[in-house]
Amino acid sequence: MAKKGNRVQVILECTEHKTSGLAGTSRYISTKNKKNTPERLELKKYNSTLKKVTVHKEIK
Repeated sequence: MAKKGNRVQVILECTEHKTSGLAGTSRYISTKNKKNTPERLELKKYNSTLKKVTVHKEIK
């Protein structure tokens, strides 16, 4: 049987939006298995303000 509690919710924030100088932020909520991926998560997601796909990194 699998142990419970390995999956945690993480917040992903756009890296390009901070440097663009535009108002607001682009954030997504996702889950990850902290046992299999202990490092910070990086995914390509759509940023509606910039109107393109950008890299989103996990924030604490």
